[in-house]
Amino acid sequence: MSARACGGHGRAMARYLFHHRHQPHECSIVFASFKGGQSPLRHHATLASCPSGGHEIWWTVEAEAEADALGLLPFYVAQRTTVTRVSEVQIP
Repeated sequence: MSARACGGHGRAMARYLFHHRHQPHECSIVFASFKGGQSPLRHHATLASCPSGGHEIWWTVEAEAEADALGLLPFYVAQRTTVTRVSEVQIP
């Protein structure tokens, strides 16, 4: 899933991979935190291991900077998420 941050300063967007981990008892808090804001990630499918007991979620987003990328997440989720800048590569 990809979301673009609002901007338009003419700079190329970077791609980031979010990895969020939470405990089983925090699952409902994580999902409810999206209801309290305007995240462009809301109402879109992404990869998660919650249904199989892993309680991890991954998103791929595009933004001008890491801080802009994290701003796409609700505060509660962003504070518990690691961010890695990634690029697409061809595998020979």
